[in-house]
Amino acid sequence: MAATGASTLARAEQFIWLTARVLEQRRFAHGFLDGDPGAVETALSAYLNEDGGYGHALEPDLRGPVSQPLHTAHALSVLDSIGRCAGQRVERICRFLTDVSTKEGALPALLPTQRGYPAAPFIPIVDDPPAELLATGPVVGLLHGNQVWHAWLFRATDFCWSAVDALEQSHPYEVEAAVAFLDCAPDRARAEVAADRLGRLVRDQRLAVLDPSRRAEYPVATGYAPGEHHFPHDYARTPGSLARRWFTDEELERSLDHLAAEQQDDGGWPVTWRQWAPGTALEGRPLVTLRALGTLRSYGRSLG
Repeated sequence: MAATGASTLARAEQFIWLTARVLEQRRFAHGFLDGDPGAVETALSAYLNEDGGYGHALEPDLRGPVSQPLHTAHALSVLDSIGRCAGQRVERICRFLTDVSTKEGALPALLPTQRGYPAAPFIPIVDDPPAELLATGPVVGLLHGNQVWHAWLFRATDFCWSAVDALEQSHPYEVEAAVAFLDCAPDRARAEVAADRLGRLVRDQRLAVLDPSRRAEYPVATGYAPGEHHFPHDYARTPGSLARRWFTDEELERSLDHLAAEQQDDGGWPVTWRQWAPGTALEGRPLVTLRALGTLRSYGRSLG
């Protein structure tokens, strides 16, 4: 039981046991308590559908059982975190990605099969959804990062390159998706050039709060919740990310100080995106908490 004055990790552990789904409990145990990765994979299986995709509100803002690209990207990130992004399960995922891709060979954010089930109002459901870097970039990056080779990747990779090269006006989540792709893209020289240009765009358009004490002076992207700012650590989640070079040491340290200070009295971190249902906010906070702990640890911050 965490007591007053307990460490960052001890407080977060109590929050996870109190509020998290089984999957996030297992992920915490694996990541911070030397737990079994097999237990994480077993918990993830509850969200798997027969088509090889994932559903059942794995991504909390999309409810209902149907498989969606955003759920499946989430599943890949879980498998990556436990070193099991390979084998027959990933082969099935790639077949699902092939089946749901647009004519460009890339992923829409949301398939029309979501219609009839609750979903966040800021994720529109349309009959013929376009391919989006937001949905495709993280998936392509994770697969390349795990040296997965599948026919689906060829056109999807080309789409990501074209989308990144075409970025002139963007928003934080799209930039994060671009970074997820560039950090693992096979053409490293091209990725570095693209990342440098993207970093200039982020600074020019003030998409990262460089001084948290003055965050009210930074714009919030259209459609985002009030105060839904993004910080250097949101883009450069590890020191090895190409986005790390976008920020000075001082800017990054301020960002990490802000992240550490955002831990709430209950031990968890807050969600900053628009909250539209009580359950989604409750399920989202453990995910944000796991991400915060991982980021702080990757930069060598003490968790206690």
